[in-house]
Amino acid sequence: MRVTLAQKKHEIGEKEKNLKIIEKTAEEEKDTDLLIFPEMFLTGYCLRDRLWYDSEKIPGLSSREISRAAVENETNIICGMPERVKTDGRLRNTALLATSDGELHRYRKTYLPNFGPFQDKRYFQADDDIPVFETPVGKIGMLICYDIFFPELAKTMAQKGVEIIAVISASPSTTRTYFEKVITTRAIETTSYLFYSNLVGREENMYFWGGATAISPKGEIIGKGKYFEEDLVKSEIELDALSNARRNRPVLNDTRKEIMNADRLIS
Repeated sequence: MRVTLAQKKHEIGEKEKNLKIIEKTAEEEKDTDLLIFPEMFLTGYCLRDRLWYDSEKIPGLSSREISRAAVENETNIICGMPERVKTDGRLRNTALLATSDGELHRYRKTYLPNFGPFQDKRYFQADDDIPVFETPVGKIGMLICYDIFFPELAKTMAQKGVEIIAVISASPSTTRTYFEKVITTRAIETTSYLFYSNLVGREENMYFWGGATAISPKGEIIGKGKYFEEDLVKSEIELDALSNARRNRPVLNDTRKEIMNADRLIS
């Protein structure tokens, strides 16, 4: 199975241009089975009050176009975007998963940073669902940026049988050292493949460092992107290797579910 992390420069507020980048990359990388773009790649991250105008429902115009690109190129595409939710009219920071068989799935960011340069809580509503999706290329879970610092999310996905965890991110250069440490930890403790796709380039006063990373269930770096430059990080993986990794280090099998109750842990 081939996985490609698309470390492409985007244009803030230029949804149509960014959509064309997604479509072109999918066409050029037809040999990949899973193509992963970063957090908010469709619109850019620092949109602030423009977020509402560039947000879309799912399914919507952009998600349908991404789905079409996935089907036509026989691949699966993950991309970050602002989602407008019909039920409550609020926005979510969403990871869209368009599969090669025409399905649309989504994960909505659980933990919203609201410190330093981050103002997610001002614009987005947090979500509580932690899904794992059955896809043509395996069981996929998704996390968005700050989510990675909360191990219960990845652990929950692992308990649901996740095989691949895609982490999409808009991490500026000041946070690089934190992310490079924690993503490897999450791969090891869940014995899952983990793919980290981060924005690259500049938005206002934020410099995104790129550094897309592919990590094996044993914590080995099997693919690494350049810093502050465009790149395509391609990895070949075998899902059969998961059973070997989980047999050698049976952290999932040995997990005591009876002590994972939140009330018990904080009492």
